Amino acid sequence: MYPDLFLYVERVRAQELRAEARRHRRPRTGDTWRTRLGWILVETGLRLVQRRHAAHS
Repeated sequence: MYPDLFLYVERVRAQELRAEARRHRRPRTGDTWRTRLGWILVETGLRLVQRRHAAHS
């Protein structure tokens, strides 16, 4: 296979992957700070549980 052809195929594939990723992205809403805060709280809780579990082992 010619190197130029290989690069062309890779560029086309990258464009397809970017388009697919755009389709799967969630639309941004006005309450993104709530979502971020929620995930921060979940992560903090999981870390606390993990520490407690490690301390009892």
